Amino acid sequence: MNLLLFALLLQDATPVGTTPLPPVAPAHSSALGDMIHNSGPMAMAVLLILLGMSVFSWAIMISKWRSFSAAQTQGKRFVRAFRKSGRLSEIAAVAEQFRPSPLVAVFQEIHDEYHRQSGRRGVPPNPQALERAAMTAASESLTVMESRMTWLATIAQVAPFVGLFGTVMGIIDAFHGLGTAGAATLRAVAPGISEALITTAAGLVVAVPAVMGYNQLTARLREFGSRMDDFGRELLNGIEDAALVTPPAQPARDEYRRSF
Repeated sequence: MNLLLFALLLQDATPVGTTPLPPVAPAHSSALGDMIHNSGPMAMAVLLILLGMSVFSWAIMISKWRSFSAAQTQGKRFVRAFRKSGRLSEIAAVAEQFRPSPLVAVFQEIHDEYHRQSGRRGVPPNPQALERAAMTAASESLTVMESRMTWLATIAQVAPFVGLFGTVMGIIDAFHGLGTAGAATLRAVAPGISEALITTAAGLVVAVPAVMGYNQLTARLREFGSRMDDFGRELLNGIEDAALVTPPAQPARDEYRRSF
C-alpha cells in the first residue's frame, strides 16, 4: 500500500521550473475530421462539389441497377410466354404485362410491320423490312436504357481532377502562408499540405465507385443488346416458318391439290 501511494505522489508531482506536459488527445478524436473542419474556403468548396457528384453518381447507379434488374426479370418471363404461345395475336395480347423488358418493344415493332405487310396472315412479302424494324426497335430501347450513363462516365473522369485542383490550391495557400510567416519549418507547412491532400482522396473516393458502376452497367447494356438481337432473329424465323401465323384457308390448298 505504501508503495502504491508513493507511485501516485510521484506521478502527480511536477518539478519546480518545468512546464507540465500537454494533455493527451482522447483516443476517439478524428484527425481526418479535424482537418476537414479546419479546411479553408477553397477546400470546402471542392469537397462540397465532390459530395454532390458522389450523391448524383450513386443515384444514377442505384436507379439503373433497379431498372436493369426489372427488365431482365420481365424479359425472361416474356421469352417463356412467347415460346409457350402459338400465335402472334396471343403474344400481343399479353405483351403489355412485360413492359419493362426491351424485348417487348422489339416484338411490337416486328408485329406492327408484319401486320402492315400481310395482315397477320401468311409469310411476309418483305422480310428485310421486318429485320430493319427489329434493329430500329433494339436501337431505340438501348438509347432509352443508356440515358444518364454519360453523366456517370463524366463523373468518373472528372472527379480526380476536381480533387487535384483542390490539392493544388491548398498547397499554394500553405506555401503562401509559410512565406508570410517566415518560418521555414516542416511543422509550419505540414498541416496545410495534409489538409490540401484530403481533396485528392475525396476525388478518388468519388471516382472509383463511378468507374466500377459504369463498367458493370455497360456490360449489362451489351447483354441486353445481344438478347434483343437473338429474340428478334427468333421471332423472324418463327414468322418466316409460318409457325406463329394463321395458316391459309383450306379451300385454297384443295384447289392447289386438284390442279395437279
